[in-house]
Amino acid sequence: MSPGDRRPPDDEDDGMSTADRRSSSETDETATNGGDRQSAEQLRVDDAAKRDIPPRTGSTESDSLWTRFRTANDGPLLLLREVLLSGGIVLLFGLLLFSASGVWPPMVAVESESMEPNINQYDLIIVSDPGRFAPEMSDRTGVVTANSVAETEHESFNRAGSVVVYQDPESFGPPIIHRAHFYVEDGENWYERANPEHIAADSCSELDQCPAPHAGYITKGDNSESNSQYDQANGIAPVVKPGWVTGIAHLRIPRVGYIRLALTGAASFGPLLPAGVGAVGAGTAYAIGRRELLR
Repeated sequence: MSPGDRRPPDDEDDGMSTADRRSSSETDETATNGGDRQSAEQLRVDDAAKRDIPPRTGSTESDSLWTRFRTANDGPLLLLREVLLSGGIVLLFGLLLFSASGVWPPMVAVESESMEPNINQYDLIIVSDPGRFAPEMSDRTGVVTANSVAETEHESFNRAGSVVVYQDPESFGPPIIHRAHFYVEDGENWYERANPEHIAADSCSELDQCPAPHAGYITKGDNSESNSQYDQANGIAPVVKPGWVTGIAHLRIPRVGYIRLALTGAASFGPLLPAGVGAVGAGTAYAIGRRELLR
């Protein structure tokens, strides 16, 4: 056989160069490795299923409970949601009032009729620290007395004089809220300055707090029937020292205080507008968070 008749070997007769064969081999190897990885992953999934590994359901159950809580239309979840929402709104409102008023609690609920007709039984009263929102004509405590506003025409709850909340530290009763009528000095004979309609005495010596045992305020409830005399003339309270004043009343919300009083047992669950309730000479109220007496 002549050299011109010789034929290439079989591996050189497939029409592919050496580079082509190398590229094809690498592609096959990559495909094989990809298939191996996919098979290994599938084996792991199958193995986990065989071992009955429980799914992670903690987050799902929590999300499901939260969803039911948010979307409940009836049942205990709805009741719980409404209670929490209402409580949160009240708390937020109270904190806002506290930041503005500077006193806690910032609201008192009136039980009796001692301040009628200007503050009614079961009203909710918003108060502030004596030093806040004090008008220019107020004294160092922040109080404007009724006898000092003839020229300024300052009014609070339809009458002259600040309505104050005060606490006698020697009294076992809760705080009192009444109107400040005038200020007396230590040892002063205030009988001649008093309105004759608000005292049942013919001289200073017949009044327990006259001469004044110390400087302070002469106070009285607005109700002329149940509180016809000054607190210091009928024995409700001694002369009110400026340091005893814990708050100044500013605003009333009609009848809302009934809810608070009913929950604390200070009001019956009877009619919202009962007649003839309240002690003669004294009126009672409850603060949000503590009990307060309105006389």
